[in-house]
Amino acid sequence: MKIVITRSFVAITLAAVVFAGCSKKAAAPKGETEVTVPCSGPDYFTTNKFFRSNSIGESSDQVTSKRKALSNARNELAQAIQTTVKTVTDNYVNSREMNNREEVEERFESLNREVVDQTLSGIRTICEKLMKTEQGNFKTYIAIELSADELVSKYNERLSKDERLKIDYDYEKFKETFDKEMAKMGKGN
Repeated sequence: MKIVITRSFVAITLAAVVFAGCSKKAAAPKGETEVTVPCSGPDYFTTNKFFRSNSIGESSDQVTSKRKALSNARNELAQAIQTTVKTVTDNYVNSREMNNREEVEERFESLNREVVDQTLSGIRTICEKLMKTEQGNFKTYIAIELSADELVSKYNERLSKDERLKIDYDYEKFKETFDKEMAKMGKGN
């Protein structure tokens, strides 16, 4: 008896072996169990279009658990926005020839705090899960987001109203600098 092995048979066999290998989950190390956390993971990372954050709050009171989760998520979001806008502002100011560089930087920092506080009212909840623990506590998982375009719009509105900054302010250049920084965030995910 003669066995004939064709190229298509080899290709099909290889594809089946590769597919079977890919479909198996990697085993967790001995003594460890993978934990899936609601409202977290890649779908809830900051992108080039949205700032996002998530958090958990636990309490014996349902409302308090949600309040804790939301407060923590808002604080995390505010810090991410402030860090990003600080980088954008530094890059923007350094790329422009401004008369009073130091004063301009101070004014941008002050506006940064004001705009972040004002803009956080525009956050949107994108995931919320309420759980009850074995101990009887409530645990809230929450993820929130804020539109990057909305943030830039608020900055433009505030910067355009500042008489000292209006002289040197170029919205298109600021937006371009902001978009470049947001693109970096989108690529990391």
